[in-house]
Amino acid sequence: MMNAVALDADFMIKYLCEVPITDKIKVHMTTTHVAMWIVMIFIMVLAVVARVIINKADASDTPGAYQNVVEMAIDMLGNMVNASMGPQAKRFVNYITAIFIFIIISNVSGLLGLRPPTADYGVTLPLGLITFGMIHYCGIKKNKVKHFTALFEPFALLFPINLIGEFAVPLSLSLRLFGNIMSGTVLMGLIYGLLPVFVKIGIPAALHVYFDAFSGCIQAYVFSMLTMVYVNDKIAD
Repeated sequence: MMNAVALDADFMIKYLCEVPITDKIKVHMTTTHVAMWIVMIFIMVLAVVARVIINKADASDTPGAYQNVVEMAIDMLGNMVNASMGPQAKRFVNYITAIFIFIIISNVSGLLGLRPPTADYGVTLPLGLITFGMIHYCGIKKNKVKHFTALFEPFALLFPINLIGEFAVPLSLSLRLFGNIMSGTVLMGLIYGLLPVFVKIGIPAALHVYFDAFSGCIQAYVFSMLTMVYVNDKIAD
């Protein structure tokens, strides 16, 4: 019975088509690619609309609902970065805001019937690697050679452990995000597979609120906060 439910559950990445780049190179399009494009286009549309509205706004006019929501979100994210990074916040606020918005919209895209892009490790691993690269770029820029000699502190015998700890950063960031979103996707797929057709509209809605909205927001916050913690650790005086 469980095998039949698993087969009916819709939580797997699905192959859609093959896009030829050259005679020998072909790109295999999946549901993850489609969801990623939808999320990116949605973010770009939001950004362009916000830019147009703010450019046309006059100081004497009463801001509209959309402008109020955008300004509130930007202020909230700015305050979060300022509280965590202090004087260094200006350097990183754009990056933290970008990854927070991308992750949170990707996570909650399940509410719209998409398979969340962050339920694919091929999406979360690059996010972890980009953050890993930024962490060490900032560390090398600030500490120069000391960034590498710190691996031998407090004494040289701990070098292997310190090195493993550094390479564990992108894995922990990416696996935490992937595991939480993927588990919610699998559970919702199994629940849809178990429920009769006439109750699939009502009961899963409450579960979507937790797995997609609540858990998705928490994971976006955790990823952003850990990024700031790791960067602060490298650039601290």
